Amino acid sequence: MELQGNTILITGGGSGIGLGLAEEFKKLGNTVIIANRSKAKLEQAAKLGYKTYPMDMADQGSIESQAKKILSDFPELNGVIHSAGIMKTESLVSAPSAQIQNETIAINLLGPMLLNNLLIPNFRNKKDAFIMTVSSGLAFIPLAMYPAYCASKAAIHSYSKSLRYQLKDTSIQVLELAPPYVQTHLTGQDQAHDP
Repeated sequence: MELQGNTILITGGGSGIGLGLAEEFKKLGNTVIIANRSKAKLEQAAKLGYKTYPMDMADQGSIESQAKKILSDFPELNGVIHSAGIMKTESLVSAPSAQIQNETIAINLLGPMLLNNLLIPNFRNKKDAFIMTVSSGLAFIPLAMYPAYCASKAAIHSYSKSLRYQLKDTSIQVLELAPPYVQTHLTGQDQAHDP
């Protein structure tokens, strides 16, 4: 992967790991586009100088319409980092939640898959392109109180391996970032302030 001269879309780029990656790639001279479903996070990212798009990774229509706009505005787009994600606790015994499970799988797994379906035809025409998925250490060693999250991250890891194999004869590189526990707002204030 080339570290400079890219035009990169980062989903969930308004906070956490996504924003951290946006800042580092911008410092290297890349054009960085941020997609997020939070209006407040998009406004904050715009103040930092990023081009922003409202995209809800749980909504196929939102993904399709915003991807079309982004590709029209930035035909040179050659990279995507799938950083959007949610992580909610679940009790599978006392309070199983289909809503948490559906939303988690939609955002953490199906959203990246659907967005890739739209971006890959464009990326195949680029000399250097990349797709980066963000899984987790919990894809490999799950934490029982987050079953849907851990399952979604194990699935995105498996999907990334299949995608890498299928794209091996193209100009598209497939990367997977499996971060450890980091100081973000993913699970709330405790994690955000945990030294």
